Amino acid sequence: MFRKLLTALLVAAASPAAAAWHEASTQHFVIYADQSAAELRAFATKLEKFDRALRWRYGLEDFPLGPNNRLTVFVVRDAAAVRRLEGSGRRTVAGFYVPRASGSFAIVPRRSGDGGRFDLDEDQIFFHEYAHHFMLGNFAGAFPAWFVEGFAEFYATARFEPDGAVGLGDWPRYRAYSLVLGNRLPLERMLSGAYGRLAGDQWESIYSRGWTLLHYLTFEPTRQGQLKSYIDAINGGEPAAQAASQAFGDLRTLDRELDAYLQRKRLKYIKVPAAQLSTGPIAVRPLSLGEAAFMPVRLRSVRGVDEQTAAALVADARRVGAAHPKDAIVQGWLAEVEHDARNWAEADAAADRALAADPKSVQGLIYKGRIAMARAARAEAKDAKTWTDVRRWFIRASQADTEDAEPKVLFHGSFLAQGAPPTRNAVEALTYAMELAPQDGGLRMQVARQHLIDGKAAEARRALAPVAYSPHGGGMRDFAALLLARLGNGDAKAALQAWDAAALAASAPAAE
Repeated sequence: MFRKLLTALLVAAASPAAAAWHEASTQHFVIYADQSAAELRAFATKLEKFDRALRWRYGLEDFPLGPNNRLTVFVVRDAAAVRRLEGSGRRTVAGFYVPRASGSFAIVPRRSGDGGRFDLDEDQIFFHEYAHHFMLGNFAGAFPAWFVEGFAEFYATARFEPDGAVGLGDWPRYRAYSLVLGNRLPLERMLSGAYGRLAGDQWESIYSRGWTLLHYLTFEPTRQGQLKSYIDAINGGEPAAQAASQAFGDLRTLDRELDAYLQRKRLKYIKVPAAQLSTGPIAVRPLSLGEAAFMPVRLRSVRGVDEQTAAALVADARRVGAAHPKDAIVQGWLAEVEHDARNWAEADAAADRALAADPKSVQGLIYKGRIAMARAARAEAKDAKTWTDVRRWFIRASQADTEDAEPKVLFHGSFLAQGAPPTRNAVEALTYAMELAPQDGGLRMQVARQHLIDGKAAEARRALAPVAYSPHGGGMRDFAALLLARLGNGDAKAALQAWDAAALAASAPAAE
């Protein structure tokens, strides 16, 4: 099947001319795109059907999401625009996803590839990124890197069939070369999680071979139940390599079976009936003149900035803000840019304008609280009234959108900024924020630390495990893995001491 398919090219083609910016609002997504209303509605419908297909596949209930707890999707012109925003310089980046309590988002291209059979297209890019968001948001526990990427690849190839059904689990044609001829990472090493320094094609094999292994374990009758045993063993504290041997038996035999599996003329997939794919209401509106004008700044701001890069956005942000002083959304976005650039007075004034236009503006309320907290911390305020006034903003923001994680995280953080122990309400707010935004690794680390302080080793382990196994966690992943090791005997105090020692070492001045 695969031997003839050796041209997996990731080519980003030029996209059509831009249309006016529109926003689509659905049960699970807020989508911004410079497309026509009809094009955006069709895209939003496809995303909602994909979400419904995943929920049907796993038998998950569909709980309502708050306005600020949906995934925000920015659709930009092409893959080159995606790479400029992503900023790493890697030419293989076609789309990316950022999980965070203040609002998870994905940036994807309007068009990718030239329509060839083996191109990575724009739908596959989004479905891959959304599969990450879906998995992190709905499945508790630790998942090894190959499974995380294999899961995303399994669903990236969703196909929308003429009868309205959605097919899940089709093979990723854009990885044809890696599946057949690539410099494959040995299965034993892939399952161990000990990746170290990998060549680019070896890292890609985690995606392609990860897809193969997940597909095989899903559909092969003789292997049923083994994947669950493997994941359960890892979450029970077994090292990944040992868990793999216990669940799968001889790994060389499994490796040969995977090679033979790829030679089959037909591979199974899952067909979700059209009757299961109702989308719910989809509202599409043109952005206001101010929102549309602000969008180039918004894209760079939401991507993530430091004080210096935020300062580079201020002039453009102020220009749009001055032209649209009564647009609550524009003023809220302006408040964020000014805050990130440490322009407290200007940020405060923008937040005031946002609230004057819309007294329930969550963005305005959050940034009033952020600015008040920054000022109180800089003044080293200790009096209760100052900090009570700070927290009122976060309480009001949380009341305006009870399912928004960000004000709950900030409410807890205000006690740390004050140098005071968090109250029980603050701790409960933080842990509930993690329930609302379990995808955010940094938030998981905050919750884990609070559990360690409270002597709750099991709870700390559950918060840390997904971070420790994340394929994209970097230094935070390594630190979480270290803490998990210290929690091996359930000693929360030892893990907290290791945390504090690491923090102290990181803050120490370098030796001359």
